[in-house]
Amino acid sequence: MGVRGIWKGFGGNTADPEDVSDAQDVAARIAAISDSDRLIMLDRVEDAQLAWFWVTDASCRLTYLSAKAVAQFEARRPLIGEPVSNLLQTICEDGNDESVKPMSYLLSARSSFSEQLVCLKGEENTPGGRKWWVVTGRPQFDKRQEFIGYVGTAKDITASYEETRRASRLAEYDALTGLANRHRMNGRLAAALTSSRMEKRSCALVMLDLDMFKHVNDTLGHPAGDELLRQVAQRLLRVAPNGAELGRIGGDEFQLIIPDLDDRGTLGDSANRIIQMISQPYSIEGSRAIIGASLGIAIAPYDGIEPAELAKAADLALYAAKGGGRGQFRFYSNDLKAKAENRREIEEELRDALVTGGLEMHYQPQVCGRDHVVRGFEALMRWNHPEHGAIPPATFIPIAEDSNLINALGDWALKRACEDAVEWPGDLTVSVNVSARQFLNENLPETVRRVLRSTGLPPSRLELEITESVFMGDIGSAESMFARLRKLGVKLAMDDFGTGYSSLSYLRRAPFTKLKIDQTFVRGCVQGENSGSAIIRAITDLARAMNMTITAEGVEAMDELDTMRNLDIDLVQGFIFSRAVRQADVMAKLNSGQLRYEPVGPSQYRAERRTLYRRVGVVHGDHHYVAMLRDLSRTGARIEGLLDVPIGTDLVIDLGEGQIVVATVRRSQDATQGVEFETPLVSDGGGGLCTRHRISPYRLASVGMPLQALPSGTHLAAEVTRGNGTRSRPRFLQVDVGGSASRAG
Repeated sequence: MGVRGIWKGFGGNTADPEDVSDAQDVAARIAAISDSDRLIMLDRVEDAQLAWFWVTDASCRLTYLSAKAVAQFEARRPLIGEPVSNLLQTICEDGNDESVKPMSYLLSARSSFSEQLVCLKGEENTPGGRKWWVVTGRPQFDKRQEFIGYVGTAKDITASYEETRRASRLAEYDALTGLANRHRMNGRLAAALTSSRMEKRSCALVMLDLDMFKHVNDTLGHPAGDELLRQVAQRLLRVAPNGAELGRIGGDEFQLIIPDLDDRGTLGDSANRIIQMISQPYSIEGSRAIIGASLGIAIAPYDGIEPAELAKAADLALYAAKGGGRGQFRFYSNDLKAKAENRREIEEELRDALVTGGLEMHYQPQVCGRDHVVRGFEALMRWNHPEHGAIPPATFIPIAEDSNLINALGDWALKRACEDAVEWPGDLTVSVNVSARQFLNENLPETVRRVLRSTGLPPSRLELEITESVFMGDIGSAESMFARLRKLGVKLAMDDFGTGYSSLSYLRRAPFTKLKIDQTFVRGCVQGENSGSAIIRAITDLARAMNMTITAEGVEAMDELDTMRNLDIDLVQGFIFSRAVRQADVMAKLNSGQLRYEPVGPSQYRAERRTLYRRVGVVHGDHHYVAMLRDLSRTGARIEGLLDVPIGTDLVIDLGEGQIVVATVRRSQDATQGVEFETPLVSDGGGGLCTRHRISPYRLASVGMPLQALPSGTHLAAEVTRGNGTRSRPRFLQVDVGGSASRAG
């Protein structure tokens, strides 16, 4: 068609008298302009790149394209005769291209379109990169009103569009990692929950916080910290579940939104993979660093319906994971809010206990595995709260670490242990635990030196027990601290070996004199299917080769003690010899002259049972009963409260908070039943058990309950299974806790 045809398509005059426009004043003025002047004007418009022109035939194949526009296609492939839809792809400005009609659809409609954003197909990987145009098209018809093609304009907006995209990306994406930022993640969570609510689906929210990142940032510098965050983001992208949206919401906090996933077994497996991936060593500017990760998981609609509600639930779960020792995940449960409040209360009262003397040290003997003579004691902190009773160190030590009380607590423990050990006869050692945060305190060597000087304890009688978590962060600073402590003449022991971030290279560099085998390997090591014995043997061989003493922790049974003796373990520590006792009891033993401890314990190891005492709901047929849960394992439980239930009976057990399991009675005697679960329970990340799935709030809403997150309680199963007609006679006699019996109705 050429330029003359373009002008004709926009209403201009040509030499063909049949096609002269009969428009009014404007057309008349245009008609007064000569054809040559018009062509010159069009050429100047094209040359100035104010607009380019394109023309198609009736098949929407390109018959003309301005030369400047042709040059935009760097491949220089033939363009004339190509369908326009093969050259241009429509784009939506907000990035949601699925909502935009394709170019082929616009052209097939044979109607006008204006300022349509498009990109050039096939130019993505060219040196110039992707190009962006806005195009306008006007259909052309002959005098018989038959479609003869399109005439249109195009304009290159690549520079301005890329700038707009860049500004938009800065508003929604993290400049450091390239992940979505808090603003975008908030929007995506709101959209995901709206969609899930409309379609009655689930959506998981995972909050992730890095452990020991601050130490890396402080010791290696902020540029190294930035590089570490970039590497963490790349690892998360590789290990995140399919369909998850990943974002960095600030500092060392990340977030994952996972639509259509409520299986807590699958989520737990994903959380463990993330923790393992994040915990692998990093190489940063020639230095090695190790960090960890803690995760909190909440699932809509079970734990929250609205974004703020679900985010708060995930935050509480993360708080619980960090409080449980870090490097773990935790699912949200309704009791976490109360636990968080209790944690804050413990923090305040721990401050008071440090001042008022509410803490005390107990000592557990470390006994020679061959002659059962004590060689030293481990100092273990105890807190007997006047109202709450004994609060275990596993509860208050993490709180002390998070609230910056750990240094004061550690200093007190070190001083008290050394003061007590000075009174012991001979060369008995005292082992004092040093937390990772205390170990990273630059003042630790000076504190140890001051305590040794003030108490008069010889450095050789002090042993500092350090867990593998000290290797998290900057490895260089850890090695420097080891060297400073070793110069003092104290001994160094690696505690809980094999359970943390162990590496043989660290053993080679760190001046340890002892390895303590964690009790998780000792438990059940005598059982044939347990690999603990083989692991202990391997650790023992390693320690021997490096001239280290070996201590086995947590020995409780005679068969375990025999195994430790056969494996030639140097020292044994556990209930089989003694629990941790007060200084007065230690002195009474030592003053008697009896340094030998006689083993006392069961002949064989017994597998640990989770003994509980709480009410659960039991549904059989259309009747709901209340029973007491005594023991719980992954595959079954022991319940009490129903009389003479036949073996083989199928029951529905309501564990609370929407957790329903189908169970079969395998043992039954009087009012006690042993039941086997149809689907095994899974870990809740904190040492407890939970069901993979829960009753959906959408299902509860269908039987008349309000649509809300799952409330606490144990009777939700009854709401779902309750029939609308007449109820049958209850099959079993229910026995209450007080011993009286009643028929359930």
